[in-house]
Amino acid sequence: MGGPTAPDSSWKGSLNVSYNIGPGFANSSTRRVRMHVHTNNKITRICNVIGILRGAVEPDRYIILGGHRDSWVFGGIDPTTGAAVLQEVVRSFGKMKMEGWRPKRTIIFASWDAEEFGLLGSTEWAEENARVLQERAVAYINTDSSIEGNYTLRVDCSPLLYKLVYNLTKEILSPDEGYENKSLYESWLEKDPAAENNSYPRINKLGSGSDFEAYFQRLGITSGRVRYTKNRKVDKFSNYPVYHTVYETFELVEKFYDPTFKKELTIAQLRGKLVYELADSQVIPFDCRDYGEALEGYSSRIYRLAKKHEEQLKSYKVSFDPLFSAVVNFSKAAAEFHRRLEQVDKKNPVAVRIMNDQLMFIERAFIDPLGLPGRKFYRHVIFAPSSHNKYAGESFPGIYDAMFDIESKANQHEAWEEVKRQISIAAFTVQAAAGTLKEVA
Repeated sequence: MGGPTAPDSSWKGSLNVSYNIGPGFANSSTRRVRMHVHTNNKITRICNVIGILRGAVEPDRYIILGGHRDSWVFGGIDPTTGAAVLQEVVRSFGKMKMEGWRPKRTIIFASWDAEEFGLLGSTEWAEENARVLQERAVAYINTDSSIEGNYTLRVDCSPLLYKLVYNLTKEILSPDEGYENKSLYESWLEKDPAAENNSYPRINKLGSGSDFEAYFQRLGITSGRVRYTKNRKVDKFSNYPVYHTVYETFELVEKFYDPTFKKELTIAQLRGKLVYELADSQVIPFDCRDYGEALEGYSSRIYRLAKKHEEQLKSYKVSFDPLFSAVVNFSKAAAEFHRRLEQVDKKNPVAVRIMNDQLMFIERAFIDPLGLPGRKFYRHVIFAPSSHNKYAGESFPGIYDAMFDIESKANQHEAWEEVKRQISIAAFTVQAAAGTLKEVA
């Protein structure tokens, strides 16, 4: 068994074996370790706790703020730094309600159980209420761990939320040392600019690994998550070192990760603001133009991957033109939609509701009821968890998976026919989504 290397060659453990600096034993062919693992296997009840703040104007439009409260051991970071934020947001919204305020739309607060066992609580609730949520849910904001480092902000969300996130981070003071009196946006931009356009901070694609999965990847509800993270340029590990271990305690947070709790307060402010704006803005603060721009980037990227097989593209007559055409049409429809949105009569509630419904349903338009090949649970045509790392997000996953390691596939004709099929599904879906943004009659 290859353990971590000891820091000092003179170190000796107390087992009756000859020690050496690992990995492995000095005479690994004859040594064996027998482990006795004691676990409890039992069927047990899990409980989601749901709180509802009824909307005053559109009670049938839901904003969901959800996060889990179960943990592997003590859960000092995961999930308690997020569960505490959920409680604080509930407390502050409750205080406003006591003073006579109500949001325009309904806010649903959800404390999920059994996330660590496979996103069970949130998925059960999403499936049980799927029809209602598909008809009424505007957005889902996740409130898992608030910190996984203390360097800068990390955001993963649908392109519809980009502008809202950028605007709100300009309204919050940065908690970072050396950035006193500067905005969260400024410190975030300086520390983690986007690779493709460094005049904006980086925003990542949604993958999985937390409770937004069923809402975004399955039901097509616009979703987002925000937290504090490490310096990705220096720290290449996918997660913090004590993730899911017995060492993840309150003391770890208090002494090392966030001694002043300012980072967590900042995340509470941002998550709270996201929910507030989504629930109380007259016009839902989504921007479809950013989706068009994202689609252009994703389609170019997938084409660059395909171009590595230029000979096969020609011989099997594989064309990405229908996808590029659909993306151009989507961007045009998005620009035209926002032109009309600026001119909508804000005093006419029906006119506003019509536009809001188009904004709410745009994410739903990217859902394929048949799901992705071999992974029917995932139905979003633009985003899915990567098949090779569930925490990471992949764009145009159907095409990407069809092309992955394609040269090693036995039947090349069949493999490239599947690529063509996935391109046609993507092109149809993007074109259909563009149609939903056109004038309703």
